[in-house]
Amino acid sequence: MSAFPATLQAFFTDRLTRQRQASPQTIASYRDTFRLLVSFVQRETGKAPSMLGIEDLNASVISAFLDHLEAERGNTHRTRNARLGAIRSLFRYAALRHPEHAELIAQVLAIPQKRFDKATVSFLTASEIDALLAAPDLTTWEGRRDRALILLGSQAGLRVSELTGLNCGDVSLGDGAHVRCAGKGRKQRAVPLTRLTATVLREWTRERGGRPEDPLFPARTGRRLSRDAIERRLATHAAAAARKCPTLHGKHVSPHVLRHSAAMALLHAGVDTSVIALWLGHADVRATSVYLHADMTIKERALALTTPASVRPGRYHPPDTLLAFLENL
Repeated sequence: MSAFPATLQAFFTDRLTRQRQASPQTIASYRDTFRLLVSFVQRETGKAPSMLGIEDLNASVISAFLDHLEAERGNTHRTRNARLGAIRSLFRYAALRHPEHAELIAQVLAIPQKRFDKATVSFLTASEIDALLAAPDLTTWEGRRDRALILLGSQAGLRVSELTGLNCGDVSLGDGAHVRCAGKGRKQRAVPLTRLTATVLREWTRERGGRPEDPLFPARTGRRLSRDAIERRLATHAAAAARKCPTLHGKHVSPHVLRHSAAMALLHAGVDTSVIALWLGHADVRATSVYLHADMTIKERALALTTPASVRPGRYHPPDTLLAFLENL
């Protein structure tokens, strides 16, 4: 075995698992990065992954791989930067084991993160969530599972990794119904459930059965649903819901959009951002400020407070249909 495969395996078993005690989500993310990387290098060079050396992964190759992620796989700048972060972590570990490659490793570590514009978060309104919940076919097992998953995601604001990682034993449906999950940084948290969510989950767990350690939302095979599977199911249901709720047209409905929707619902209800941060499992309350930027109703209330007493508050509306047409051009 050449130097790179041995170093990569030690990186997962020694650095991530033993030294850092990384979460399963982190390990899965890093695994996907290097699976994509070695497949790309094999395609470009014809070398089998087990025959790669560190010299085969110089800065030019890594840069070409990052460009491939954006150009061919359609990854965002944020995803590209996350993949680069995993590669940097590996090469910092490799620097300790292979000082003879110090110059090459330094060049890889010098590849910069790509800056990007931070878009306003996308979220669903209450009527859009209702339409999405009505989309699954409740006469099928998959439909009842999907409805429970969508309802839990949009009410509890769980990350997709937290949804896929839920076990049957993580849901408590007695007094003080709640769900327990492990978030980023191995942080455990419990999120309370509404009466509707608890009722739907009670019906689903009764039908699903299973032991406490079994996945709460399994595929037909009994294995956990993957991220991609949840993305596909949501896309299917969003397309069906859009036929009855036109505002869903053009919206990309992902598990993270459900998470944003839960945060916005709390914000509209007047919940303090520090409580929302605890609800979502944010390490820093500043991460929750993005929802303040996305909420136009809060800004409009603030604007109304500054409106002179002689001016009637509210939005400007053109007094004539032709003027309205011209204003909207």
